[in-house]
Amino acid sequence: MENDTLLEIAKEFGSPVYVYDADTIINQYERLTNAFSSVNELRIHYAVKALSNISVLKLLKSLGSGLDTVSIQEVQLGLEAGFDPEQIIFTPNGVSFEEIEIAAKLGVQINIDNLSILESFGSKHPDVPVCIRINPHVMAGGNTNISVGHIDSKFGISIHQIPHIVRIVENTQMTINGIHMHTGSDILDVDVFLYASEILFEAAKNFKNLEFIDFGSGFKVPYKDGDIETNVEEFGEKLSERFNTFCEQYGKDLALAFEPGKFLVSEAGQFLASVNVVKQTTSTVFAQIDSGFNHFIRPMLYGSQHGIRNISNPKGRARFYSVVGYICETDTFANNRRISEIREGDILAFSNAGAYCFTMASNYNSRYRPAEILWYNGKAHLIRKRETFDDILKNQIEIELFDNAYAEALI
Repeated sequence: MENDTLLEIAKEFGSPVYVYDADTIINQYERLTNAFSSVNELRIHYAVKALSNISVLKLLKSLGSGLDTVSIQEVQLGLEAGFDPEQIIFTPNGVSFEEIEIAAKLGVQINIDNLSILESFGSKHPDVPVCIRINPHVMAGGNTNISVGHIDSKFGISIHQIPHIVRIVENTQMTINGIHMHTGSDILDVDVFLYASEILFEAAKNFKNLEFIDFGSGFKVPYKDGDIETNVEEFGEKLSERFNTFCEQYGKDLALAFEPGKFLVSEAGQFLASVNVVKQTTSTVFAQIDSGFNHFIRPMLYGSQHGIRNISNPKGRARFYSVVGYICETDTFANNRRISEIREGDILAFSNAGAYCFTMASNYNSRYRPAEILWYNGKAHLIRKRETFDDILKNQIEIELFDNAYAEALI
């Protein structure tokens, strides 16, 4: 999407607004499937939490993707988007036993990461196929908040507890059809991923009737020119060869599964915001936009550095700006960032805004969540309306309080 196209979208739909390029999502999906074209069966389960708009889910379904879900609401959203239950894997953490049973009743693939839940579920539903999430005790990921496979993580069953898992499976006679891991997001080193994969292969030998092995995801995407990214092609070549060898040793062909989220949608997204004020202090020039961490929290939560460009004045003289929001506490998107000269009313475009951006938006300060646009077949499609004041009040219940006479009697 060129600057002129984005400016037209901002003009038509207002700002702030999220814009997603369908072609980028399609290209990323094809890139991943091509990298693993030599395996017998590849299953891609898109991580709904990254970007859950139903139109995006339908786009991914058209490509042949399944879904990775972490809540019963994401399961229901996937079913609403037209996915078959068997195309959906449910990998919750710390949810109630009742929620897992609801998902199982809907017919989706259950993935359990807790010994007590595993035993309870196996005792009550031994005929329902279950995948087991293993914690490989491998530290990976670009931020501690998104590193989920290390020894102190709340996610997964420790690799050292495999004997306990085996005992539960034998005692309950439950069906284990998959084994799973997820080490974290923004993985830089392919060899670290391959090392964790060896741990998963070793664990898989304990289960004789597997249908698939799920390697999670965590592929890093570039956030700026020259940034490091996961070499998916190299990884595909190396892991495919090792996976095919394992299948030969295991005695049957298994499906290789992944759960990409950021890899598929991050680079597809642009977040457009208008500059309200340019404020000069003794040492800093602030560009204050019509948004804040209520719409775009990743820079504040993860320290992520999203590219920011002035699409209204792309050829302007570059200056240094701190880009900040309008929230009642510090919400800094960038400190002393070199950007083409910014004027009040200019439109700034934030890159890599497709993953974990809108889905983490809130109504903090009673602000409205923005609209979402899908750029598809050369046209801007509105896929979520901007909220209104009615949306703020929709689920609130105003009660009748005591009248003034009663209040005076109390004094």
